[in-house]
Amino acid sequence: MFDFRLKVFYTVAQRLNFTRAANELFISQPAVTRHIREIEQYYHCKMFERSGNTIQLTPQGKILAGYAEKIFSMYKELEAELSFLNEKHHGFLRIGASTTASQYVLPRYLASFKTAYPHIALEVLTANTEKIEKLLLDNTIDVGIVEGKTKRSNLVYSPFLRDEIVLCTQVHTPVKPVLTLAELEKLSFITREQGSGSLEIITAALQKKKIKLSSLRIEIVLENNESIKSYLQNSHAFAFISISAINEELKSNRLKIIDVEDLSMERYYYLIARQGEHDKTVSLFQNYLLVNNLGL
Repeated sequence: MFDFRLKVFYTVAQRLNFTRAANELFISQPAVTRHIREIEQYYHCKMFERSGNTIQLTPQGKILAGYAEKIFSMYKELEAELSFLNEKHHGFLRIGASTTASQYVLPRYLASFKTAYPHIALEVLTANTEKIEKLLLDNTIDVGIVEGKTKRSNLVYSPFLRDEIVLCTQVHTPVKPVLTLAELEKLSFITREQGSGSLEIITAALQKKKIKLSSLRIEIVLENNESIKSYLQNSHAFAFISISAINEELKSNRLKIIDVEDLSMERYYYLIARQGEHDKTVSLFQNYLLVNNLGL
């Protein structure tokens, strides 16, 4: 299916030896030389430096080798996925989702995935981002969806969905539609608990503006967005919260967004998995969400 000349080039680039590449590809050494020459003529540059019996990649050759590796890796993924799609998919997938993702983002994707693959059983565990990462490392779940990206080197983070965190309060709270950063210290806030991905993003965004979260007036700490929204609607407190969590309250005119000058809190939800090879069901689920993502 793919251009055989590129496979010849990639094999020579890996082996740095025309004879070994010819033996591996079951073609003659002159044929290898011809394919390499045709590639060099096509790109108008040398791919290998020859010195006696040894060869080395040129800078241009290193670039082509890098792209060839990506191309062949994609072919392998394509073949695996098409092969998997030709089968009836059975399996069990344990998904961990941070609180906001589990409540407001994931359900519509799960419904769509279940329609496409009805024989794959799904189980969803909900916790804050820190706990989801630990569950994944402990092999309690197979794949996770979290808010924000930490520095756990043994996990792979793939950006999945863009989101925004906004300042909101109940619709009758007497407040200007736009506040300055300095005016934030006059408000009473509801925050999420430690370990929350949302709280980490909020803290980092405020720190960039030289504002410590501890300098704000924290009225109460709550462990999920539903509790925060209910509290907001029965008080004049404020909260930084994902806009995806308050769509219904905005539509029904129960909560309102307050803009803050020079403060923006955009983030991504991330698909996370352990480093290394994945179960086919995990790869299928990840690819399905990335391909069918309407929010990026």
